[in-house]
Amino acid sequence: MASLWEYANPRKFIAASDRVLPWIGGIALVSLVVGLVWGFFFTPEDYRQGASVKIIYLHVPSALMAINAWLMMLVASLIWIVRRHHVSALAARAAAPVGAVMTVIALVTGALWGQPIWGTWWVWDPRLTSFLILFLFYLGYIALWSAIENDDTAADLTSVLCLVGSVFALLSRYAVLFWNQGLHQGASLSLDKDENVADVFYLPLLVCIAGFVLLTIALVLMRTQTEIRARRMRALIARERMG
Repeated sequence: MASLWEYANPRKFIAASDRVLPWIGGIALVSLVVGLVWGFFFTPEDYRQGASVKIIYLHVPSALMAINAWLMMLVASLIWIVRRHHVSALAARAAAPVGAVMTVIALVTGALWGQPIWGTWWVWDPRLTSFLILFLFYLGYIALWSAIENDDTAADLTSVLCLVGSVFALLSRYAVLFWNQGLHQGASLSLDKDENVADVFYLPLLVCIAGFVLLTIALVLMRTQTEIRARRMRALIARERMG
């Protein structure tokens, strides 16, 4: 059995990801189509929230992926700091735009859901505020990578930024537990079945979450491949200039 660290080799990583990407992408597409069609067209309206409850099929999965994309970046950044594998640093860089887009989707769908339920598009609720700060960290991370020409220096500094931003990723996930205030409801998914949404919404939601998870993985793999090739191109250009 091949060691996980073998895939720190860029060629092996690209070869392995080429093999699994069609499967991951295909299953992600099927899951998203099935989950969203099931959720939006074959579930009833909620007795209190009406049709607006169906935003859950976009809001909850995107919010989960916004947080988990940052945690993915954290793991990759720690690997870079400890093992100095360039693929891990580039994977962290690749995940940032994906996580930023997921955060935007979560914020926008949250506003669309909150307006009819709360009577306002935005409140400075602990979870909403920490989520907005997480989005700003995403922007700062992307900007810092772009501002530094040397890839190793950029990886070092962005890894530190990722460690700091991880505090807000955790706050985004657990803010309602830390502060007993705010309008945002508790978790829609819980190990406690009494706190979960009703089964009629719960099952299609799980399918949508699976689709978002696989979509995120597929996008990160594709973007990591792109970052590896871009790094090779920069190295070749620098070598030609020196030669």
